[in-house]
Order: sequence, then structure tokens, then C-alpha cells
Amino acid sequence: MTDPYETWKAQEIRRPLDVPGATPLRWQLEKESEHEDRLMNNRLPDDYPHPVERGTAADALAVIALRESIRRDMENGRAVRVREALELGATWSEVAAALDVQPDDARELLRAWAGLQHQLHRRDVADGRDRPLGLDDQGHAAVLALCELGDDESAGTREEVAAR
Repeated sequence: MTDPYETWKAQEIRRPLDVPGATPLRWQLEKESEHEDRLMNNRLPDDYPHPVERGTAADALAVIALRESIRRDMENGRAVRVREALELGATWSEVAAALDVQPDDARELLRAWAGLQHQLHRRDVADGRDRPLGLDDQGHAAVLALCELGDDESAGTREEVAAR
């Protein structure tokens, strides 16, 4: 049996799409750091007293691609965490402060994500997938209901939300 982590460590990265879906951010950051360390070694003098591995163009390309993959993963995860925070009892004012935006901007982030997730679900259903991804009609409506909360109104805990 192949160890997924060992497979990842051996994976050559030159484009963001070279990073398999659902690769943990920690793994991506570790790989980025290894390439970055080699590139930083290029700044050491030629007569540096200890042996170092110098960076190459492949290292620079890997850093660029990994940083882009990480950026995309971070961006894609924002709305998921906004939804989770609200379901766990945070208010829109608190979410907005965490994002450093206004509450209405935070709401729009969640609405836009919910719309895309709803479209994904509908497309998967239309394509006949056994396990469609995204938000079904009920899930979409639940997210939109969160968007209707006042700035300082809480949806309550996950248990309270689930009981509704």
C-alpha cells in the first residue's frame, strides 16, 4: 500500500493543478518551505563554510505554483469557515471583524459561495451523479437564512440550528 504522504513528498510541482485536490495545506506549506530554503541558500556566499543545497529554476517554479495553490485553497475555504462560524454562534459583526470587512461584504461572500455551491449541486444532479456535491435546495436555503441574520444576531449553536 502506498503512503499518500510519501507519494506527495515525491510529487513534482510546476503548476497549481499539479497539487492533487484535498492536499492538506500543511503538506503544501512544508513542500513550499523546502523549495524556498534552497532558493534562500542562493544568497549565501560561494565560500559559505557548510555544505548547502542551492536552489534551481525548478525550485522557483515549485514555490510559485505551491503559493498559488495555497492561495486558492485559502480563498476557497473562506466562505466555508464563515458559514461554520455563523452556525456555531458567531454574529455577522464578529465574522466581518475576522475578515476585516463590513458585515454586508461578509454576507455577500457567503451568498456568492452558496450560489456557486447550489449551481454545482444542480449540475451534478442533472449529470446523474450518485453523490452530487454542493448545496441542495434545502442547504442553499439554510445558508441564505444565515445571511438574513442581523449584524449582532446569533444563529445559536450547531445543535440549535439543526433543530430548526
